Amino acid sequence: MSVERYTLDTNILVYAMDRNAGEKQQKAAQLIHQMMAADCVLTLQSLAEFFRAVTGKGKMPIPDALEQVQDWLTLFPVQRSGPATLTKAMRAVQDHCLSFWDAMLWAAAKEARCTVVLSEDFQDGRVLEGVRFENPFLD
Repeated sequence: MSVERYTLDTNILVYAMDRNAGEKQQKAAQLIHQMMAADCVLTLQSLAEFFRAVTGKGKMPIPDALEQVQDWLTLFPVQRSGPATLTKAMRAVQDHCLSFWDAMLWAAAKEARCTVVLSEDFQDGRVLEGVRFENPFLD
């Protein structure tokens, strides 16, 4: 029996903090809570995109967003991206028709040995070089 290792896309993090997201907010917050007990790695990219998204759209004041990112940095291991990540991502754009930022997330997840990327932005159930994409909002 294999144990899954997860990562969360930016949209999960944003929904968890967005009081206007309705059921998605509840589901995302619950999911993050569940991931704290699972084998879950966050990518530096997702944390950076979260900060930009919530502060740029006025969903959170900068100090609150900074505090939230700091909390996640404490709660989860973080996978950084480097030159090898970039190379993998560019090849995924070419070979698998991913958008660049989705390819960067996938490459970082693969480097962190994640088996599942939770996101609503990929084709649910698609497996790319051992990494499966799951949309947690499909029920």
